[in-house]
Amino acid sequence: MSEIDRMLAANAQGASQSPGELPARPARGVAVVACMDARMDLYRILGLAPGDAHVIRNAGGVVTEDTLRSLAISQHLLGTREVLLVHHTRCGMQDADETAVLDQVEQATGARPEWAVQGFADVDEDVRESVRRLRASPYLVATEVRGTVYDVHTGLLREVAVEG
Repeated sequence: MSEIDRMLAANAQGASQSPGELPARPARGVAVVACMDARMDLYRILGLAPGDAHVIRNAGGVVTEDTLRSLAISQHLLGTREVLLVHHTRCGMQDADETAVLDQVEQATGARPEWAVQGFADVDEDVRESVRRLRASPYLVATEVRGTVYDVHTGLLREVAVEG
């Protein structure tokens, strides 16, 4: 049985525990941009329940064009006004070599990606850069944008100060 088969079976067994009909608008008016790292249970870490927030995840939790697209829709169509970034310690994107990653994908598939890997050297500086990029976006109307680093060993979030 594949992992996907196991997940589909688990869903069939647990569907009766669904929270029922929830509105599309996040109840807490917040969007979270986070790394896709499997060690981070964002709902538990942030004290969220289904329906509370939009959660946008990608490798490194970086602010890509698609992140901006998703946040613009979250804000303009669904009313979110706050954005929280959640990066983390021991991230696989830290010190990722752009050329090496693109080479590896190309060698495996025969096609070289056109997208940037967006690895980083310093997690705090990456959070600061991501916050600045969100604050500078002409498409967003967030009243508050803040960034954090989740420590995968202690389970604690640490806010990263960003000037401006």
